[in-house]
Amino acid sequence: MPPDPSFPMKIGVCGIACQACPRMSSGKCPHGEVGCIAQENRMCMVATCAFRKGVALCFQCPQFPCETTKLGPISYGYCCFISGKEMP
Repeated sequence: MPPDPSFPMKIGVCGIACQACPRMSSGKCPHGEVGCIAQENRMCMVATCAFRKGVALCFQCPQFPCETTKLGPISYGYCCFISGKEMP
């Protein structure tokens, strides 16, 4: 089902659109309609890292991409591409 254009797009901490997340679309997101947020989260190191660094989205961090982004869910190569940095 395509996203409803009357609702604004929610972006998870990792950069994935919440509406594309299987947990969100099945109603099983632990944060409900709010979606993924930067907070201590034992299931998501990206959310925990962003929270500890004081950013809402991973790619807002000046150290992006980093070792944490290698954990996914977005490919590290793509993170390097969108940041304009070379892959090590």
